[in-house]
Amino acid sequence: MILVTGATGTVGRAVIDGLLALDMPVRALARRPETARLPESVEVVRADLGEPDSLAPALRGVDRVFLLSTGPELSKHDANIVAAAEDSGVHHIVKLSSGRAGDDAATDPIPMWHRAGEAAIREGGVPWTMVRPLGFMSNALHWIPSIRAADTVRAPFGQGRIAVVDPADIAAVAVKSLVEQGHSGNVYALSGPQPLSPGEQTEILAEVLGRPLRYVETSAAESRSAMLDFGVGPEMADAIMSLRATALESFTSVVHPTVAQVTGRPPRSFRDWALGHRAEFLN
Repeated sequence: MILVTGATGTVGRAVIDGLLALDMPVRALARRPETARLPESVEVVRADLGEPDSLAPALRGVDRVFLLSTGPELSKHDANIVAAAEDSGVHHIVKLSSGRAGDDAATDPIPMWHRAGEAAIREGGVPWTMVRPLGFMSNALHWIPSIRAADTVRAPFGQGRIAVVDPADIAAVAVKSLVEQGHSGNVYALSGPQPLSPGEQTEILAEVLGRPLRYVETSAAESRSAMLDFGVGPEMADAIMSLRATALESFTSVVHPTVAQVTGRPPRSFRDWALGHRAEFLN
């Protein structure tokens, strides 16, 4: 049995789909199972990474865990799951981490949270694999309202370029790490096939959608305000903006060969990702 946390998110759901395609038994952890909307073959259990007492029942009979945790309490959540996993006899944890978690010079919140979470897992007694993606292609979905309303992409840090990766490729690496031997102790840095600026992504989206789009660079303050209006808390909004600012640094444009090495196929391009999500931008 494989337990998937973060099961209703973009990557978690893709991990579930990948495991089901291999006929693997899957259990999903959810704080509100009634709203999970997962396939009927998935066993959904009520638990919370922030409530250690809820984890032992969720881990009963589980031998592998896909761990996806977020937010300021991330390291505590990771420590909670690894302690419960050790007690339950789990054989392997695959953690979705951050692309810069291994860089001690990264002092912005999100890589620091993940670095502490990785440390908690390494200090536990359960074998592990760390999956460290750069920016997600799916972040472009946040542009849907402004594209539909004004054929415009509004985003900060226009000079930054990130080798964004398809969440489906992240999930494919995670699934391989969960179901195959030989991944224990590995750290997988993931990227897409090319670094792109917001303007370059906008040009690709325009071609895919078949209509002109324009890119407008916003200030960091405007972007932060938009997140607050969307319901993101101030601490998380500040952390996301700090992470976005790293797009101006060279490490975000590095292309890693890991997706092809682990899965045996090249990572999907942003154009291919956009074609797969074209209807979402148009409807």
